[in-house]
Amino acid sequence: MNMQENARLILGLRSAGWSEKKINDFILFIESGEEQYRPKATEE
Repeated sequence: MNMQENARLILGLRSAGWSEKKINDFILFIESGEEQYRPKATEE
């Protein structure tokens, strides 16, 4: 993924209402695969 795609991903998650912490943890999960950063399911 290039920088432009990364920026679009972050902007999309922000507009979907994700917090900065949730976005950062998700990106860390994608890059590292560490379970501690895996997104948790939420009920709507």
